[in-house]
Amino acid sequence: MEEEEGGGGGSEEAALLGQHRREKKELQAKIQSMKNSVPKNDKKRRKQLNEDVAKLESELEERHKLELLSLSQKQSTDTEEKKAALEKERDERIAEAEIENLSGARHVESQKLSLILSQRQLQIRHIPSDGHCMYRAIEHQLKERNNNVTLTSLRHQTADYMQSHADDFLPFLTNSTTGEMYTQDEYEKYCTEVANTPAWGGQLELRALSHILQTPIEVIQADTSPIIIGEEYSSTPITVIYMRHAYGLGEHYNSVEPLIVTPAE
Repeated sequence: MEEEEGGGGGSEEAALLGQHRREKKELQAKIQSMKNSVPKNDKKRRKQLNEDVAKLESELEERHKLELLSLSQKQSTDTEEKKAALEKERDERIAEAEIENLSGARHVESQKLSLILSQRQLQIRHIPSDGHCMYRAIEHQLKERNNNVTLTSLRHQTADYMQSHADDFLPFLTNSTTGEMYTQDEYEKYCTEVANTPAWGGQLELRALSHILQTPIEVIQADTSPIIIGEEYSSTPITVIYMRHAYGLGEHYNSVEPLIVTPAE
């Protein structure tokens, strides 16, 4: 039964909790032995016994709290170190992809987009590739309209809207392993990730944002006509750019800004 008390597949937290349970049992056995050694009619020794028991229980509880806190801090540090390592690896892959794409698909796509935008007196406003790119592009567009809504707010509003309108979004999400439509639990997890992680945003999230902002969102692409999401709204569209080959690591969104013409020398 010792293995069951450790539990949790050998995780540090499960092992520590198992140890705490054993120590509590051992203390209770010790307390029972102490009680058996003191006559019930000896009030003075009984009083002292109760004080000793309370002290032992308090000390054990405090030590357990400190051990759990120490473990939690250690796990937090480990998580941050892993996150930093993953971010470093991603940056290195982006740098490699930058070199590979100088004359490849990315260059061709950028040239096409530059031409499309220049005809509208616009140019690309580059957005960092950090998982938040779609939301940052929308954030930039809104700031241009003196609407200073934050990235965090956009993510939380999107998640809240998708949770409250599950019937409009759930049918379009499938489990990549099984191919089945998301369960309610999977959908809840998806929405939580939209709100609290750098989960990449796409057309579903743009649809939610068009309803939240009550504004059309125009998505410009290199090889197809622009897509308008939220056509039912009459205000001036927010414009973002969808790129398939931005960093060689997958899809990416950028924003737009007025074209800056450099005077000829």
